Amino acid sequence: MAENETVERDWASFSESLPDGNEKLALAVEGIYCPACMTRIEKGLLDLEGVANARVNLTSHRLAVTWNPGETNPDMLLARLSDLGYGAHPFDPGRVKTEEKRENQRLLRALAVAGFAAMNVMLLSVSVWSGNASDITPETRDFFHWLSAFITLPAAAYAGQPFFSSAWRVLRKGHLNMDVPISIGVILALFLSVLQTVQHEEEAYFESALMLLFFLLIGRWLDHMMRLKTRAFAENLTALKAETAMKLFDDGNLREVPLSKIEPDDKVLVRPGECISVDGTVLKGASQIDQSLVTGETGLIEVSEGDSVYAGTLNGENALTITVTAAAKGTLLDEVNRLIDEAMEARSRHRKLADRAAELYAPIVHTASALTFLGWWLYGIGWQPALVISISVLIITCPCALGLAIPAVQVVASGSLFRNQVLLNSSDALERFANVDMVVFDKTGTLTRPRVGIVNRSDCDDESLTLAIALAKASSHPLSAALAAMNRKIKPITNATEEKGKGLFADHQGAEVRLGSPVFCRAEAQAEKVRAAHPTASLLAFAQEGHAPVVFALEQQLRSDASDVIARLKDRGIALMILSGDQPRAVEVIANELGIDAYHAGISPTDKIAMIEAQKAKGHKVMMVGDGMNDAPALAAADVSISPVTAAYVSQAASDALFLGEKLLPVLHALDIGKRARSIMEQNLWLATLYNVIAVPFAVAGFVTPLIAALAMSGSSLIVTINALRARAKGDAWLTDNVAFDEALNEQAPQAD
Repeated sequence: MAENETVERDWASFSESLPDGNEKLALAVEGIYCPACMTRIEKGLLDLEGVANARVNLTSHRLAVTWNPGETNPDMLLARLSDLGYGAHPFDPGRVKTEEKRENQRLLRALAVAGFAAMNVMLLSVSVWSGNASDITPETRDFFHWLSAFITLPAAAYAGQPFFSSAWRVLRKGHLNMDVPISIGVILALFLSVLQTVQHEEEAYFESALMLLFFLLIGRWLDHMMRLKTRAFAENLTALKAETAMKLFDDGNLREVPLSKIEPDDKVLVRPGECISVDGTVLKGASQIDQSLVTGETGLIEVSEGDSVYAGTLNGENALTITVTAAAKGTLLDEVNRLIDEAMEARSRHRKLADRAAELYAPIVHTASALTFLGWWLYGIGWQPALVISISVLIITCPCALGLAIPAVQVVASGSLFRNQVLLNSSDALERFANVDMVVFDKTGTLTRPRVGIVNRSDCDDESLTLAIALAKASSHPLSAALAAMNRKIKPITNATEEKGKGLFADHQGAEVRLGSPVFCRAEAQAEKVRAAHPTASLLAFAQEGHAPVVFALEQQLRSDASDVIARLKDRGIALMILSGDQPRAVEVIANELGIDAYHAGISPTDKIAMIEAQKAKGHKVMMVGDGMNDAPALAAADVSISPVTAAYVSQAASDALFLGEKLLPVLHALDIGKRARSIMEQNLWLATLYNVIAVPFAVAGFVTPLIAALAMSGSSLIVTINALRARAKGDAWLTDNVAFDEALNEQAPQAD
C-alpha cells in the first residue's frame, strides 16, 4: 500500500503559491516504469477540472502539478493518482535515492534466485528428457518433477514479484503493460506444470518459467542500473546548498538560523572556510572565494566591499559580512536548479526505442495467445492441449530478446565510450547522440583548456619562467596560482614578501626577484607590446635584478585538438554554434580561429535556453557542450549534452555524459559510438521481430512445446546479445587500463617546458 494511503498529511502545506495565483506541488510517484505510465498520469490529472499543467520526469519519478485552487485541491489530485494505480508522497530526493537503492537490491536478489533455481531445475529436466528417451521409471520421473516443483514454485513466486506486482497494479485499474503477458505466461506455465505432474505426464515446464524470469530480470536490472547512475549525478546540485546562515542582528548578536528565516537586506557573517549560503553583496571584509563548485573555474577570486557573491561558493581565509539579496529562494543556484528541472522534464518526453516497441507488443501477444487457445479448443482437442499450445505462444513470444535488445547494446557501448574517455550518465543518451545534427559549444573551459596558459611562451626564457613559477608558489593571487600550477615539481621560494594588490618580491641568490603587475616590476614598456599582441590576456610581469623584465600573457588556450575536431564536425555536415557569457571580443577571437560563423557572447543562462529551443524549433537535434554553472540549464535543455570532467557539479548533474582529458576528441567519439549503437539497437529489434515472425506460426500450429519455446526464446536472447557486442568501437580507442584515468586528469595541469 502506498504511503499516502496510510499516513495523514496536510497536502496543502506542501504546495507552493505561484505569482499567477495557481498552486504547484512536487510529488514522488511510485511505480513508474515506462513512458506509458508517464502519459497515463499526465492525461489523468489534466482531465481534472482546474489542473493547468502536469509533468512527470521519468528518471527522477518527480511529478510537478499546477492547478487553480478555486477548482481543485491536492486531495483530489492524490485521489486521481490512486484511481490510476499509483501511490505518491512529497518529493524528497533523499527518500527517492533510498527507495531506488532498495529496488536495485530487490532486483539483484530476484535475479540471483531465478538464476540459481533455473540451473538446478534444468539439471533435473535434462535427467527427465534423457530418461524419457531411454528407461526412466514413472516413479523416478514423478520424483524429479515434484522436486522441480518444490524448487520452482517458491523461487518463481519470489523472483517474479517485480512483474507480478506491476501487472496486478495496472490490471485492477483496467490497463495493460508488458508485465501482464509475462506474468500470465509464467503463472500458466507453472499451473500447467503442476497439473502435468499431478497427472503423471511425461513433460513439465518448470524450467521454462524460471528461464523466462531469469532473462527478463537481466534486462530490467541493466536498465535500472543506468537510471541509478543518471540520478547519482543529479545529487551533486543538492550538495551545494547550505541549510543555515549566521545572521548578524542590529544589536550586534550573531545567531545561526535556518535559511528560511533569512530575508533580503539581512546581514550574514561568513567565516573563513565556510560555504556561502546566500546571494548578496560584500558589506565588510575582503577575501578570496572558490567558485569551482559553481562555475568550474579553478582559480580563487578576490572579493571585497561592493562585490557580489553567490550561494554555493566557498569562502577563503578571511571573514566576510554580506548584505543578503536572496537566501532560501531566488538565489542564482535556485534559479539554475529551476531551469534545469524544467529542461529535464521536457527532455524526458524522449521515447526510447524499446518503449515504442513495447507499446505494440502486449496487445499483439495477448490476442495471439487467446486466439490460439480458442481456435484449438473449438477444433476439439480439449482444453488442456489447447492451453499447452497457447502457453507455448506466450513463452516463444516472451520479450526476452526485446528486453535485452537495448540494455545489452547500452552496456557494450558504455564500455566503448569508457575506453574513449567518455563516462555515460543517462540510460538513453546513446539514442540521442545518434540523432545530433547541431553542436553548441560554450567557450571558457570547453573549447578552451580549463586552466590558463602562457600564450606568449616563445617570448619567455626558461630561466625566467622557472624563477617566476617558484616565486608564484608563495602567493595566493589567482594569476600566481595559475602560473604555479604549470609545474608542480619546481620548489617554491620561501622568503618572499607580498605587497597587497601589487605583487611579491624576494632575495634569490643575492639578487632581487619580483612578480606582479607590470608597474610593480617596472615592465610598462614590455607590457604595452604584449597587450597589443594579446588584447584579451591577463598580464603578469617578472623582473630579476640584472636582467630585462619579462611579461607573461596568461589566457585560456584552445584545447590542443579543437581545430581538428571542429573541422571533422563540419565535414560531417553538423551545424556549429558558440554560446558564451564571456566578453564579445574574447568570443570573436575564438570563433574566428576555429571558423565558427554562428556565435553569441555575453548571454545569460535564460538566453542560452531560448537560443537552443529556437534551434530545436527549426528541427535541429542539438547537442550542448559546456562546463560552467551558467551552462547547466542549457545542458539540460539540449536534446543531449556532454561536459568535461572538470565541469561544475551543477553542469555534471545536467549532462548526459562527461569526457576526460585535455582533448575535445571524446565529443566526436560520443557521436560516432552513439550512431553505431543506435544502428545495432534497431538491428536487434528487427532480429527479435524476425524471430517472432518465424517462430510464432509454428507455435500457433502446435508444433512447439513449452520446452522448445523456452529454448528458442533463449536462443533469440543469445543472438541479440552477440549482435550487441558489435557496438564496441573500432579504432581511436584511448583508454586501455585504469592508469589512463590518472593520466587524463593530470593533463588538466600542463607542465612548463
